Amino acid sequence: MKSEGWERASVVLDEGMHFIGDIDGFRIDLDARESFGGRGAGAEPLRLLLLGAAGCTAMDVISILRKKRQEVSGLEVEVLGSRAKEHPRVYDRVELVYRVRGRDVDPRAVERAIELSETRYCPAIAMVGRTAEVSSRYEIEEA
Repeated sequence: MKSEGWERASVVLDEGMHFIGDIDGFRIDLDARESFGGRGAGAEPLRLLLLGAAGCTAMDVISILRKKRQEVSGLEVEVLGSRAKEHPRVYDRVELVYRVRGRDVDPRAVERAIELSETRYCPAIAMVGRTAEVSSRYEIEEA
């Protein structure tokens, strides 16, 4: 069942705590740590939120930097999450670290691209930001 405007993702149990996820035909292995009955044969589901935030903002930032004609040859976004002590143990603090590589990259362009992504364009950060304190920093490496 698919309704207009709805997006779909699904999981099917493989064995133990290992599930096979599917998003539009792309397979994602999900599993729990051994201490929680899994084998560690896939990503922990909650950590996919961090990955989603990293991918979402990375696509925004690279797009904005390209529009600003910055000579970027590489971009890495690392997302660090700290979880609350009480259940449901949501992320209560998230830090994004942007590592930009390129020639003569303007720090002001990087700052503005990050600001636009985090405050206007990236829905993943907007969602995470409803439960977590979000902070970010960036590094520029000359290529």
